[in-house]
Amino acid sequence: MNFPTELKYTRDHEWIRVEGDEAIIGITEFAQSELGDIVFVDIDTVGNEVDKDGLFGSVEAVKTVSDLFMPVKATVLSINDQLDASPELVNTDPYGEGWMIRVKLDNPADVESLLSADAYKELIGK
Repeated sequence: MNFPTELKYTRDHEWIRVEGDEAIIGITEFAQSELGDIVFVDIDTVGNEVDKDGLFGSVEAVKTVSDLFMPVKATVLSINDQLDASPELVNTDPYGEGWMIRVKLDNPADVESLLSADAYKELIGK
C-alpha cells in the first residue's frame, strides 16, 4: 500500500496535504480498500466551518456508508466536482484525482498533532 510521507493521517483514515493556510483532504488507500467499490460521495458542507473530528460528509460503497471526519478545524472551501460523475476516483487514485475537499485551516499548526505515514502504517498494521 502507498502512504505518501508528505501527508498527515488520522485514526479515522483521512489524509491531509497542507498548502500554506489551505489543505486538501481525502481518505487513505487503506480506507478505500476496506470500503470496496465507492459509488457515491456526499459532501454538502461547502462554506461551513467544521470542528476537528466533525463530520464533513459521507462516502457510500456497494455494501456500506462511512462518515468522513475533519482532521483539524477548518472551513470547507470546495469539493472535488469530479467525484459526482466519477466516485470511483477515490478507489483508483485516493491521493490524487480522488481527493475530496479543499479547506481553509483555522490553525495550520494543528496538523502537527496528526499521524505521520509511519505512525499510520503502524496503526493499521501494515
